[in-house]
Amino acid sequence: MNEQRKKMLIILNPYSGQKKANRHIINIVSLFTASGWDCTLHITQSSGDATEYTKNYGSEFELIVCIGGDGTLNEVITGLADAGLSIPIGYIPSGSTNDFASSLNISKNVMQAARDILNGTPHIYDIGAYNDKYFCYVASFGAFTKSSYDTPQTLKNTLGHLAYVVESIKELPVLKPVHAKITADGEVYEDDYMFAAVSNSLSVAGVLSLSPEQVNMSDGLLEVMLIKNPKTPAELSQLAWALTMQQYNCEPIIQLISAETIEIELSDGVDWTLDGEFSKGVEKAVIKNMHNAITVIK
Repeated sequence: MNEQRKKMLIILNPYSGQKKANRHIINIVSLFTASGWDCTLHITQSSGDATEYTKNYGSEFELIVCIGGDGTLNEVITGLADAGLSIPIGYIPSGSTNDFASSLNISKNVMQAARDILNGTPHIYDIGAYNDKYFCYVASFGAFTKSSYDTPQTLKNTLGHLAYVVESIKELPVLKPVHAKITADGEVYEDDYMFAAVSNSLSVAGVLSLSPEQVNMSDGLLEVMLIKNPKTPAELSQLAWALTMQQYNCEPIIQLISAETIEIELSDGVDWTLDGEFSKGVEKAVIKNMHNAITVIK
């Protein structure tokens, strides 16, 4: 009598990044099938499709493999959270930035990432809740939130991390600061900010890189990075140096805080990005750590 085969849902965003995963999808499915999985492939059709499919059908599977960028992974995790499911996730990153994959040391090679899922072990991580939405690794507003998507690919290939920094620093002189009041576990911070991010990640938008000593992605806390509006050429120079050298211990221009619950009140409806995707501005965002919310196989 044949052993019962395990069921896997593969969700593919065919437009992610440079569409590199599309060329490998047959090999990916064949690899998983040969290893004892019955695979169902769902190709997303529009924004939000991965969330709805995961929410409606995720309970039928023992493992969900997401092939796409951080935005696609966000949709899968949102679907699981909305449905109250705790199904393990495998992630094959194929987006343009892949910050979350970088933080987890997941291979950017599509086939290697697939093999790592088969040979991997479960790891439990926190995520963030932003009002009635969720994010895997960052909710942010202000500078840098679009730099990783606006940077030309040729510049990325040539300069790597520095390419994102170059594009971001170009924004600084023309950005309008945002007045915000941030309450992090009862501590209040209020000022004019060029950028604010609440994250659970070692990398944000390809620009900001934190060390493992600063970030524990399973500790029940989120990191809050606040970059104040530089008021003098010296402060602007200090900020540019900090971004280029990835040295963020330069108060008062940059503050780095850890907290479980963060409330952010803005002077007007400033737009946000959640895991690199646009989110319409709100006057007040309540952001909470969802401790041990997801299981990633890697």
